[in-house]
Amino acid sequence: MPAFDLPRRLAAEFLGTGTLVCTVVGSGIMGERLAGGNTALALLGNTLPTGAMLTVLILILGPISGAHMNPAVSLAMAWRRELPSSEAGAYVLAQLLGGICGALTAHLMFDLPLLQFGTKVRTGLGQWTGELVATFGLLATILGCSRFARAAIAPAVGLYITAAYWFTSSTSFANPAVTLARALSDTFAGIRPVDLPAFWVAQLAGAAAAVLVFGWILEGRASSPTSPSQGRPPAETRARTLDERR
Repeated sequence: MPAFDLPRRLAAEFLGTGTLVCTVVGSGIMGERLAGGNTALALLGNTLPTGAMLTVLILILGPISGAHMNPAVSLAMAWRRELPSSEAGAYVLAQLLGGICGALTAHLMFDLPLLQFGTKVRTGLGQWTGELVATFGLLATILGCSRFARAAIAPAVGLYITAAYWFTSSTSFANPAVTLARALSDTFAGIRPVDLPAFWVAQLAGAAAAVLVFGWILEGRASSPTSPSQGRPPAETRARTLDERR
């Protein structure tokens, strides 16, 4: 990570998470107002700006703080010793506060009461499984791209979240800070505060599973440096081996 000091990195995490939540909540409000009662159209109006904004935020803030904007990501990076454990708590706090400010900003823009509590029911095994799967996939995307295609992290994460909005039962919160902020918004993107703990558990479980599974998968590359398109050793290596046997 570049040599930006901690206050600047925390500011980047605060601003990034706030902008992300403002996009999620604001596009949800706008989408619902313009969709004429069509929930699928409203969800599409919520999905596309979120995926696009994620891509932009990672591109501009990634070089500063890593653009985690997500406690699950920061804790995973601390577990992998890619973020000092002494800084992980500060990252998470900045993300939580930034998310709350983002929700308030969206309410202000759309002339809604600043202080709200979500009333949308999001609970049950299906929703929790959706969050576990969504967060697992998000961390898998980050870890895989970090290893093999760092320049593609921003578009890959944006595309993954765009897809996960539609293939997961929970519409892919996949972020404890965003989930908290959405509990403070009684809008299209909201969630009841009482549903928060189970979502958080599922998200952290998904992140932990991704770190374990992809940590194991990626460790094998050193001893078996082949890709799906390179399942056999290069021709030159095979020829040398045949010559040696002769």
